[in-house]
Formats: sequence, C-alpha cells, structure tokens
Amino acid sequence: MFTTSKNASFQAEVLSQARFFSHRLEDFLAPFLVQLDRLLDHRLVLTFQALCQALVRHRSRSSGLLLSELGGVLLSPHKAPAGTKRLSNLLRSKKWSAEAITDYLTGEAQTYVDRLLEQERELPLLLWDESVQEKTESIKSQGLCAVRSMKARRQLRVKPGYYDPPTRQPVHVPGFRWVGLLCCGLWAQPRLARFTWWTSRGINATSLEQVRLWLLLWARQAFGRAVLHVFDRGYASSRWLGLLLARGDRFLLRWPSRYKLLDVKGLLKNGYRFSVGKKATSSKVVRDMVRQLTYRRSLLWQRCLHPDYPDCPLTLIICRPGRKGRPPWYLLTNEEVHTDRDAWRLVFAYARRWQVEQAFRFNKAEMGMESCRLWFWDNRMKLLQIVTLVYAFLLSLLEKELRQAVSNLLRQGCHRTGKRCRKTPTPLYRIRLALANLWNLLYLSLIQTPG
Repeated sequence: MFTTSKNASFQAEVLSQARFFSHRLEDFLAPFLVQLDRLLDHRLVLTFQALCQALVRHRSRSSGLLLSELGGVLLSPHKAPAGTKRLSNLLRSKKWSAEAITDYLTGEAQTYVDRLLEQERELPLLLWDESVQEKTESIKSQGLCAVRSMKARRQLRVKPGYYDPPTRQPVHVPGFRWVGLLCCGLWAQPRLARFTWWTSRGINATSLEQVRLWLLLWARQAFGRAVLHVFDRGYASSRWLGLLLARGDRFLLRWPSRYKLLDVKGLLKNGYRFSVGKKATSSKVVRDMVRQLTYRRSLLWQRCLHPDYPDCPLTLIICRPGRKGRPPWYLLTNEEVHTDRDAWRLVFAYARRWQVEQAFRFNKAEMGMESCRLWFWDNRMKLLQIVTLVYAFLLSLLEKELRQAVSNLLRQGCHRTGKRCRKTPTPLYRIRLALANLWNLLYLSLIQTPG
C-alpha cells in the first residue's frame, strides 16, 4: 500500500512538471499566436501551437520533420493522415509567411538586448556564422544548390592508425546555405536573433554578399550600435571591413595571420608579424569549457590601420593560447582599447562565438532540420522557422529564474548518474529529452483519462 501511494505521488509530481513547462510554452507563444490569429483561421492557430509541442516530443534526426510522422505525434498514430492534412493546410496557407516568425523573434531579441544594457557588467554581442543544410538524397526540391559537405569532411579526416581517405578534394552535395545570428552577453545565456536560409540557384537565387549586406542592414535597424558584432575569419575582407567602418558599426573580427595591416610606423606587414619578438603584456589562467582543460593564455595589443582605410584607427589583439600546436588569435576591432583589461574583455567576447556553432549543431542533430522534405521553398521556410521558434523557446529555459525548475525537470525526465554528468554544465540536449519524455507521459495520461 505504501509503494502504491509513493508511485502515485511521484507520477502526480511528474505530470505537474509536464504541465508547468507546457504552460511555459503557451506563454512563450502567446504574443505570436495573437498576431497569427488575425491572419489565419483559429483551427490553424491551434494546429500551430500543437505542432510546436510535437516538434519537442518527436526526437529523430533522420525523420524529425516528416509531416507524415509529425501528424501521428500531433493526434495519434492511427489518426496520422488527419494530422498530416492539418499540417499541410497550415504550411500551404497563403495568408501568412515565414517573415511573421522572424519579425517576432526580432522583437524578442531587441527586448533581450535592452535587458543586457541595463546590467553593468554585460556587453551585448551579436554572433555571426554560416553553415549548410545537406540534402544528399534530393535532386528536385525547389531551391537546391551545391554546398560543401561537412559530413564528408569529417569522415575523410585522417585518424591515427587507419588508412588514408580515398580523396582529399572537397565533396559537394545538394543542399541549402544557412546564416545564423545569436544575441548573447559575456555572462548571460544566448538568445536567437535570426536564422536565414538562401540558395544560389532557382527563382530565389541570391549571393552570399547580398545576404550578408541585407542582414547587416537588418541588424543596424534592429539594434543600432548597441551590440558588438563578432565575426570569424570567413568575414575578413577589405570590402566587408569597409561596410562596417562606413557606418561606424562596432565589430570584433578574427583576422587571418597572413592578411596585411599597417603598423603605427606605416609599414605594411602580415598580421603575425605584429607579435614577432614581442613579449606578452598580460596573462590569465582560463578554463576551456569545450575541451575541459585549464591553461594559461597571454596577450598583447597594438594600434594598426588597414591599407584601404587609413583614416580609421583599429586595434589588433594577439591572444596566445599557451598550448603547443594551437595558433594564436588575431582579433581586429574598432573598439577602444586602453588597458589589458579592455583587451581581455574582447578576447572573452570572441570566445562566446562558440555559442552560434553549438546552435547549428543542435538544430541539425537534435531538431532534425536536415530531414525536411517539403517540395516548395516557401512552405519549407515556414516549417524551418517554426523549428527556429521552438529552439528559441528551449533557449529561454536556460534563464536563471528557471534553474531550480529545470533541475527538477532533468531529475524526473532525464536522470543521469556519474561524476562526468554532475560536473558537466546543463546541456540543451538533456532539457529537450526530458521535455519529450514528460510531455509524452502527459499525452498518455490524457488519452487514458475516462471522458
């Protein structure tokens, strides 16, 4: 009798947690659903809300976005055709577009940046990066273009003790190109700003330069000069630097060591020449959370100019890794650097760029974005932006005020043991798995309830 009462109490606690996070999702979507209700039939709005929950419940990298399977999760397996029809009606409706979701996420990002500006220690960052979505099995979907396969690149990497790969040439497959922008602070959890997909073929064809310029104009309109733009080496070019300097955008750009700059004496030399024979001015012991290593980094910084823009003063920060085999970081910025403390602040800002890399990985591996098989470009963009909205909701669960609730969620829905799991920071993967487990239990309890 005691065991039965204990199990019933635990089950009630689990269902209570499931309802709590279900209400959190409803509250997160409520402002957007109010806007969507003005455009669509109310039944389609309810389908939209149910789809967001189904995307969390259905975990599959290879079939996570198949409408036939999502239809079974939306209603029930024996009603999968009806659920698929509802999803098709939602995605094919001409009364709304994917831009409605991007506009809503823009407003959320602006609110997040304003909140960061109120905190004294925080520095609002806008992280830029690019990736691809591979569709190796497709040849006729609208908007497909040639992309370099990252999967093939990883699989062709030489492993010690194994044979060399058959080729070292880049492998290109059908797919779509992808640009992601994330907002974050030096200490605050990241928030999604924008995901944009584009192609170089078909009626929606464009170029990388046009997409970058369009996103830069969008960022200026949304945030002004409140954010610091953080770029990887792929953005290091004279033309892109000129676009940033023309309007005074704040930026932090990783500069390739072979690219040339002017020193204070007017001598033109490669980036790595700025640190030759010079001692570091400061050093710190830092923790690499990705590789779980602790080591000492050192840095020095110097004033410099770009040969094409000699009237715009810049600063080159050289951060030495302190580990054998790791190249230094050469960070070019137009931010004011007066002390080593200012330089370290920018180094740590660039280290936060890893968040956008993790965003791409999570959406490919966990949200199954590469499994989308819709034919038409507009319908595909709607579904991908819905997944983006769900990802933004999962990021919102990392806020400090929800730390205890998330801890209880992981204990009840995704319990793990072991020293490694206890010391590892809470991953978004476990939060999504725990939500899927609890919401599936809640769904079973609802269909088993009489009446």
